[in-house]
Amino acid sequence: MKEYLFDDVWKFQRRLRWCEYVVNTNSNWLLILFSRLMLRRISRALGFTIPINTFGPGLSIAHYGTIVVNGAARIGANCRIHVCVNIGTAAGSSAEAPVIGDNCYIGPGAKIYGPIQIGSNIAIAANAVVNKNFIEDNITIGGIPAKIISKKGSKGYLRIAKFE
Repeated sequence: MKEYLFDDVWKFQRRLRWCEYVVNTNSNWLLILFSRLMLRRISRALGFTIPINTFGPGLSIAHYGTIVVNGAARIGANCRIHVCVNIGTAAGSSAEAPVIGDNCYIGPGAKIYGPIQIGSNIAIAANAVVNKNFIEDNITIGGIPAKIISKKGSKGYLRIAKFE
């Protein structure tokens, strides 16, 4: 328990979820402002740009470092994300961001952009550039541009009771 109380990434995740709760329950505007300021403060310290309501439950951030996520992106439950990951829109479009399914593993340095859909139980390899749809579940994708490199999926990368 002690390691969680002093871990900055864990503190960020708690503040992110608290801010989502405060905003989604239409709380007092002063509380909303305070929660957003607290989230922005720790976000800047850790290098995260993760808007509220983009990730489902079970978000796991491996390390502190640059992570940029567009506010229009939607990522499902139980996502493990590493540093230097960008999830955003393609050049010239601001509203069309990726939709990623549940139980995904996103390796360090991955770039995911454009109006694409990615299935569930997918592992995205380190430094992959994903700019097209991968609807199929239980696959591993990687490369520049990304292609299917394995049928293994994210099973070995995530700790979820469903897999065990």
